[in-house]
Order: sequence, then C-alpha cells, then structure tokens
Amino acid sequence: MENKVKIARTQVSLTQQQLAEKIGVTRQTISLIEKGKYNPTLKLCLDICYAVNKTLDEVFWVDKENDYK
Repeated sequence: MENKVKIARTQVSLTQQQLAEKIGVTRQTISLIEKGKYNPTLKLCLDICYAVNKTLDEVFWVDKENDYK
C-alpha cells in the first residue's frame, strides 16, 4: 500500500523509533508501513496521522488507478 508516512514523519522531525513510541508500535512496524509492506488498521492509520498532525487523506490517500499496483 502506497502512503506518505515517511514524508509526514520527517516533516515533523520524528525518527521511526520516536513515531513508534508515540503510537505504541515497534520501529519495525513503522518501517514496514513506510515501505508499503504492511497494511495498518484504520486505528493505526489514525494514530499515525494524529502524531504527525496530518489528515488521513494527506498520508494514506491512494488514487483508484494506483490502488492495486
């Protein structure tokens, strides 16, 4: 799943570890989400968005054409 987690995270100067600690997951989970190799739950998506001060659309929106690459 494509996302903009890494961009949003770096814009607020958080490391993967810091973001993981803020939302209660492992650094490895953040890494997998950023690489598109882990599909987070809606709750986890919202927790990430709250931590980086972005909306769900800004971080996780995927155009229909690009949805199933």
